[in-house]
Amino acid sequence: MLKLYYNAGSIALASHIALEESGADYEAIKLNHAIMEHTKPEYLAINPKGRVPSLITDRGILTETPAILLYIAQEYGASVFPPPEDPYDLAQLQSVNSYLCSTVHVNHAHRMRGKRWVDEQNTAAIEAIASKVKSNMEDCFHLIEEEMFIGPWIMGADFSIADPYLFTITQWMEGDSVDPADFPKLLAHRKAMLARPAVARVVAEHAA
Repeated sequence: MLKLYYNAGSIALASHIALEESGADYEAIKLNHAIMEHTKPEYLAINPKGRVPSLITDRGILTETPAILLYIAQEYGASVFPPPEDPYDLAQLQSVNSYLCSTVHVNHAHRMRGKRWVDEQNTAAIEAIASKVKSNMEDCFHLIEEEMFIGPWIMGADFSIADPYLFTITQWMEGDSVDPADFPKLLAHRKAMLARPAVARVVAEHAA
């Protein structure tokens, strides 16, 4: 059985949704964020990066959301996440997921994780970093809405592993002081995702 380690409110929601959508046999293990369980030795033995998600498979442990999503889609979810047959189309899918991972998620993290980039004592720098989050995230969402989103799903007609990823990140809009109403395509995508039973179940589990 697969085992997914996650923190509520984290990017691990995307992998959790993918597992639920795929119908794979899995166990979701919620870490206690209040005590920073993802930094404890027991979890670091699973993922030395001290981050979530981590997916334990029968072949080893996978980390990093784009890798986990691709593995779930190819190993368990072909009927739900049709894998692109054309190498260029697959590269385009990975381009979207890479952007969400390397740029959008990192911009969001500056709001509460400034000490990753500057000394913790440098409160002015941390505040300055956090003050840029709203505009940086808005720039990202404008790019996605205007240049990357095809519709009705992000890659077009087919639901793909990029959709749980995008949905998870758009869940952070309000916390980053971004108005979802300014992004009608992304807001419609969020509503369409929440209308999927598997998504609703996982979102409720993370909120519990």
